[in-house]
Amino acid sequence: MLLFSNKSLSIKNYFSFLLSILPICFVAGNLLINTNILILILSALFFFKSKIFQIKYYLFDKLLILFFFLIFYTGFYNDYFFYLDEKAWKGYFSTVIKSIFFFRYLFLYYVLRYLVEKQIIDLKPFFITCALASIFVSLDIFYQLIFGKDIFGFETSSSGRKLGGPFGDELIAGSFIQRFCIFSFFILPLYFQNISRYSKFLIPILFIIFFVAIILSGNRMPMLLFIFAVVLILIFNNQTRKFLIPFILIFTLLFGLLFNFNKDVRLNFLNFYGQVSKMIIIVKNNDYKNEHSPVYLKQFETFYETWLMNRYIGGGIKNFRYYCHERPIVVKDTKLVCNMHPHNYYLEILTETGLLGFLILVFSFLLLLYHSLVKKYFFKPKIYFDNKIIPFIFLFLVEIFPLKSTGSFFTTGNTTYLFLIMGIMVGLLPKNNSIENKV
Repeated sequence: MLLFSNKSLSIKNYFSFLLSILPICFVAGNLLINTNILILILSALFFFKSKIFQIKYYLFDKLLILFFFLIFYTGFYNDYFFYLDEKAWKGYFSTVIKSIFFFRYLFLYYVLRYLVEKQIIDLKPFFITCALASIFVSLDIFYQLIFGKDIFGFETSSSGRKLGGPFGDELIAGSFIQRFCIFSFFILPLYFQNISRYSKFLIPILFIIFFVAIILSGNRMPMLLFIFAVVLILIFNNQTRKFLIPFILIFTLLFGLLFNFNKDVRLNFLNFYGQVSKMIIIVKNNDYKNEHSPVYLKQFETFYETWLMNRYIGGGIKNFRYYCHERPIVVKDTKLVCNMHPHNYYLEILTETGLLGFLILVFSFLLLLYHSLVKKYFFKPKIYFDNKIIPFIFLFLVEIFPLKSTGSFFTTGNTTYLFLIMGIMVGLLPKNNSIENKV
């Protein structure tokens, strides 16, 4: 084939291209995300076969593998298994299929790690498309704000408080920007030294575009996580620490202007403040049965009662909805609030993989943070890390932040992003680091 005539360079360009279009796939939808993942995995297995798995396995690698096999186990041995009837058979079969195909994320992690470790992939095109995709989504939100529709014809939400941009009624535009725009600030200047003199103008402009777009999207948690990620990276990167105070001032100014001059933004955040205040009062007074309790607290009650049903190994991937909808639970005349998931990664993992899965995954995350963050900054002598790893470390930290509200952990977009970040991050870890624990 002509594509692979010049083997090493062509293969590198091929995999770099596949990775570079992944942010665009996130905008286009799950079908393209899964197609991209499948092609990436199959291509890597074709060119490198078992070499991908002939790598040094860290302890957190072993724990990740164990977590995936636990999901596989609960896919077959779950609550559906004990209550099989005509209706439950469909749910049981769906859970089995999902638990099998969930392994694609483990393969994605190892493929990306191998490609990055062996320098078979160039990350530069990926960073560029991350920046371009974030700019596109942001500008589409501005267009939707002005004209009432985005360029694809998607209208604003009925309340007007949230703008979905190219994602339509799936209001995740702010989350997308928060996840992918960070590379614009900290990666591109590393690669393009010739634009460094323009960075003092370009970076603030991009920051303003992204931050305003996130606020207009109405996604409050992504806004807080965006600020959190930027502040962390500025603090821990010696070259950017001097920009911390100016960025905080820009945060404050932009939010103040939008809050005062945009009615929808103001109502959205006032509503959020009211809910948080109400939750604090209810928790303080231990008044969880209050009929005016915010929906988040009611969902937590649903989570707790659901978790009690399968507290040790959980009830199987994406089965939270089954417990609540198909086997409704009533607690002392209080009707629980049912949803597709508990809106928090860790609560969902507890209900669907149990205490065992929760401890395995949390411990693997902590080990990874220890070797990538703690060893870099707090051990003496300090270990040299490639500067490209810094955004990945803190994006990973933000992604696994335990107090944030989230979509389902097991959805295509969320899981792909997490293992994408992890695979590249581990691939960038210093090779002389003594974290290896060979199998």
